[in-house]
Formats: sequence, C-alpha cells, structure tokens
Amino acid sequence: MARHKQRSRSGWGPAAVGLALLGLMLTPLVGTAAAADDMQMRGDAPSRYTVEDGDTLWDIAGEFLQSPWHWSRLWRNNPQIDNPQRIYPGDVLTLDRCGGRPCLSRERGRRVVKLSPEMRKLPRRKAIAPLPMSVLQAFLRKHRLVDDANPPDELAYVIAGDNKRLVSGAGDRVFARVTEASASAALAPGETLSILRTGEHYHDADGTSLGRELIGIGEGVTTGRDDDVISLRINKAAREVRNDDILLPPEPHLRADNLTPAVPQRDVSGHIIGVPGGVRFIGRMQIVAIDLGTEDGIQPGHVLSIEPQGESVIDPRTQEPVTLPGKAEGSLVVFRPYDRASYAIVMAATNTLAVGDSVHPPR
Repeated sequence: MARHKQRSRSGWGPAAVGLALLGLMLTPLVGTAAAADDMQMRGDAPSRYTVEDGDTLWDIAGEFLQSPWHWSRLWRNNPQIDNPQRIYPGDVLTLDRCGGRPCLSRERGRRVVKLSPEMRKLPRRKAIAPLPMSVLQAFLRKHRLVDDANPPDELAYVIAGDNKRLVSGAGDRVFARVTEASASAALAPGETLSILRTGEHYHDADGTSLGRELIGIGEGVTTGRDDDVISLRINKAAREVRNDDILLPPEPHLRADNLTPAVPQRDVSGHIIGVPGGVRFIGRMQIVAIDLGTEDGIQPGHVLSIEPQGESVIDPRTQEPVTLPGKAEGSLVVFRPYDRASYAIVMAATNTLAVGDSVHPPR
C-alpha cells in the first residue's frame, strides 16, 4: 500500500547548498515492472555521439533516452560492452540494433602522440565520472541529518577557545569536553574530527520529527587530552567556532558503486521539505531534502519523479476551490538516505519546482 505524506509547513526550511552534479553511476536497473519496461528512445537521439571532457553518464544517457536511469539496458543489450563505466573522452558512442533492440556500441578515441628520441610518460586518461564524488563529499561534510529519538553519540563539545576567546577560526586552538557516552574513546593526538552545530528541524504534517540537520562548521585535529578535556587545532572553518559546538567523526565516505539507479519497489509518496540555501524555487542540479527515508524503503540511487501541485481553480457552480491534477515536471536521485528523510539531487526540471512538491516513483 502506498505511503502518502502530507505537506508540513512547520518543517520546511533550508536543508542544503546548491551543488552541481556531474553524473550518475548506471548499473543494472531494479524497480517496478512498469518502470523497467519504459526504455523509450528520444525522437532526436543522435546516431553517433563523441564523449567530451565534462560529460557524465547521466547526461550522455539523456542524449539517447527519455528516462536516463535506463542507460544500463542500452549497454546490456550489447554483449560486446563489458563495463559501461569504462568510457573516456574521445570515445564515440554509436546507436545500433542488437537482437532487434536499441543498443550502444563504442569506438575508442584515438590520441595523436608525437614521437621523440626521449621517453615520455603519457597521462592516464580519466574515465567519465559517474558522480562528482568530491562535490558530494564536500556537501556531506557540511550537512547531515540525525534522528532526534536516536541522536549520534557526541564525542565531545566545545567549552572554550584559546585565551578565553568566544569565537575561534582556522589555526586557532579550542578546548572540548568529552561526553560521558564517549569517555572511553581514545581520541589520540592527530585524530580528525568534524565540528558541527544544530540547524533546521524537520517535521511531518502530524508533528512527528523527521530529524534535525547538523551544519558543518569546520574540521579540527586533536592535539592532546587531559582527563575529560581535549585540545583541538582548527584546520578548516567555514564559520566561526563557538562554545557548545558538537564534535563528531567525519561522515562516512560516499561510494559511487553503492549508488545504483533504481526505481523504488514500494509505491511511496512524499514531498520536498527543504530547498538549497532556503531559496523558494528549485532548479536542476540543486540539493533538496525529502520526507522519505530508509523506513520507507528508500535507498541510495533511488530515482523519484517530482510533481508540483496542480493549479487551483474555482468551481463555477459551487464556488469551491478545486485543485487540478498535477504532472511530473522533474526527477531527483537520492544519494544519502536517513531513517525518515533523505538528501537528493534534482537531475531534471522541465518547470520551476518548489518546496512542497510531491515525489513518487516514475510512472
């Protein structure tokens, strides 16, 4: 049975910063039967395409398919292609027929090398990136969601700056007190810790907490410990470090090979609850927060359609307001799900999107 969530006005707020996404890892698709059969070619799909620097797997897929997350099926139809991720700038992709079905063939790009009497080491070609992992990692260093009911065990919290400073920055030393829950943690000198501060709280329509956002303030390295007080040298600071800021281990590394594009197997339905930087409107390549998480069956790589609320009109007879049916105006990909909410990036937007727009599996 589909799970539907109502819009929560009290929970909306800034959840992220706008970031550019370079692509999406495309490996065998798993999802609903209806979505799995929907590999529709674009009417203007080219017969040949030359891969260029800056291209991504998702963007290239969009040159051929109406639904880019079906990219892997184009490769799978051609047994000569053993790994669709091993494509490089200069490669030529050719649209062919394999067993009566569309497929892609690949011609390796050629580089002209000028010979000389001395030996030269040629730079290794870099494969087209499935995701801009460095960008997403930077985002996750500055944003994470925690469950109010089960908050993470804080390692320590800032109690003072050097020379009794109220605020500190990069290069400064601060002191933090180890929490009771982590009193046995080693916290040896040289250990890197993230410095965070409580941010936006998200709630469902019935007031149920979806989690609270922790905003990354900076990063520091432990330099010593005396009983339950540790000293920390701040090596990065996006904002000033203050007393009561939280110290946690760095966010786990985001692995591209775990981001398999797929349509959720559950017929879930939710909403966008956060917009990058708190702006009102959302466009392509922006990060959003949605009110669906692992408890709803959401996993990294899940693809969801975005459907703005339909136009409101007045019934000419009853004078009652009537909301017209909406239609899909974009798609997003989840890259970091939490228990009740997730971070996702908008991959396509044919119209202006906004907080409160519904999200659901592609239909």
